[in-house]
Amino acid sequence: MRALSANLFSLLLLCALASVFYVWSALENRLERHKRRFSVPGGGSFHQGLPVDLSAKTFRALLAVPAAQRLHFGDRLKVHNLTNQPVSAGSRDYNMNGDNKRSAQREGPVKLSLLNNGIFWSEWLEDILPTGFTEEYAMAWQKKARTYRVVKLEPGCGRISNQLATFADGTKACVRYGINADQVQGETLTYYLARLLGITNLPPLILSQLDSDSEQWESVRTRIDDLQWNDRAVVSLTRWISNLTGVITPAPLRQESSGLHPALEELWNKTTAELLELMQWTDLIILDYLTANFDRLVSNLFSLQWDSRVMERDTNNLLKTPRGDLVFIDNEAGLVHGFRVLNMWEKYHNTVLSSACVFRKRTTQRVAELHTRRDSRRRLLELYRNSEPLSQELGFLSDEHAGVLQDRIDRLYKHIVQCKGKYSQL
Repeated sequence: MRALSANLFSLLLLCALASVFYVWSALENRLERHKRRFSVPGGGSFHQGLPVDLSAKTFRALLAVPAAQRLHFGDRLKVHNLTNQPVSAGSRDYNMNGDNKRSAQREGPVKLSLLNNGIFWSEWLEDILPTGFTEEYAMAWQKKARTYRVVKLEPGCGRISNQLATFADGTKACVRYGINADQVQGETLTYYLARLLGITNLPPLILSQLDSDSEQWESVRTRIDDLQWNDRAVVSLTRWISNLTGVITPAPLRQESSGLHPALEELWNKTTAELLELMQWTDLIILDYLTANFDRLVSNLFSLQWDSRVMERDTNNLLKTPRGDLVFIDNEAGLVHGFRVLNMWEKYHNTVLSSACVFRKRTTQRVAELHTRRDSRRRLLELYRNSEPLSQELGFLSDEHAGVLQDRIDRLYKHIVQCKGKYSQL
């Protein structure tokens, strides 16, 4: 009897320890998300078509997966020369209240048509869409940030290898050192690809070299030595934005929905503010698909195998201003890194893309132009080198990865054409 009691007590103790470990792990994950929230800058459903051979993979294990095979498509859409046009000026800073008229329009009920030509958001919605970090604002910040002296480095930008930098004037930026150069390169090139597409939700970014002779880093040299950073490394600095909150995946993009498409009756019950957020989500889906960024929507989709409510919690690397403007942060998994592990994640990328059949017309026009001209490598490289003095030091996409990017542009274009064919009569 004593042996039975002892065994029972041991079993209960093991269960209790397992429960404590589970709760602690969950709290640790939520704490990290909480820190990031306040310390970083600023078709079908997800459930349908999910593969049955899901297996857990760690971030490290995924590094070894080779790049995916390429596909080419030859459809045509009407093309406009938009990629060389600057984005219109708008809000100067996410911390400002913005235009009162626009704010009032966002709060009001929807009284007009939501869509044009079947799959495009209406022009009146485009007119009141948050302008984000305009090209004019980004260039002004970049010019100043390259001359600012860093006076303090401290944790506060997610991963321990990153640091929150304070400049001499009191403003801040997130410094990305990266596990390897691929991550800094992916973060940087994703920013310039978004610029090429006219997507302004990414905070402005510059590169800097941790040179021992650099006046910019002179005041924090001891801290750099403590962090064991290579003094020749190229790091990225991204504009730090305060007062941001987490973002939950909207209902039309969750696994229980049929997807975000023109025939979705739920769209007509949305407020103007909700529609404007959905517009930004469609740009996010396009950008993450092109860059093969698996550390946002795709990671949530992957996690559904063991966490059926993951879509009801904050989305990785996505934050929101008090005005409702979405901020796409921590894009290091895009392009270089994302292309290296593409075979592992491609089925999830395709599922996410197939969940959306409503887009911003201006964004799709730029995609169509890049598809038709087939010069995405040249245009991205040109913008990158003309904008970033350290572009040569950090490097650019390999010929193979540049080809993968063009292929993804072609595949995205084909998806848009298919959506247009399916819903153009609505």
